[in-house]
Amino acid sequence: MEKRLEGLTAVVTGGCRGIGLAIVERFAKEGAKVWALDFKIPADSEPFLEDKTINSMVECVQADVTNEESVKNAFDKVISDSKKIDILVNNAGITRDNLLIRMSIDEWTSVIDTNLKGAFLCTKAVARQMMSQRKGRIINIGSVVGTIGNAGQTNYSSSKAGMIALLNP
Repeated sequence: MEKRLEGLTAVVTGGCRGIGLAIVERFAKEGAKVWALDFKIPADSEPFLEDKTINSMVECVQADVTNEESVKNAFDKVISDSKKIDILVNNAGITRDNLLIRMSIDEWTSVIDTNLKGAFLCTKAVARQMMSQRKGRIINIGSVVGTIGNAGQTNYSSSKAGMIALLNP
């Protein structure tokens, strides 16, 4: 099998479970060195990757994408160890569904901070590195609800609409 990402370094936020984990595994199978950033990383004793042959291609780093210092520290570690970042996947995301009239400010803020502010902070943290390399790819994981909305997901829909606009000048 051709390894289309051979020699590339990728960072995937929310990379230790769900969609992020699937992206991490696929990128590693394609030959990339992958850094899985997540709020909660698996303990050494927890099963993490389904395909154990790619363990050496994946590193987990604890990072809170809502916190600028945490994001900076995580990206500093990746750049220090790998010397480059070729791909960033802004995947970290949460939902706190509720009807608008019942939605608390905490439900609103936690979703906006994780989904949109997190993508902004991670993009900002990698932008200078990619500019100095004169190359790089940033992939934002959006949702159709960012364009059409969804009942009970005002916060989530707003965050995904913001992500759609984030890198589209």
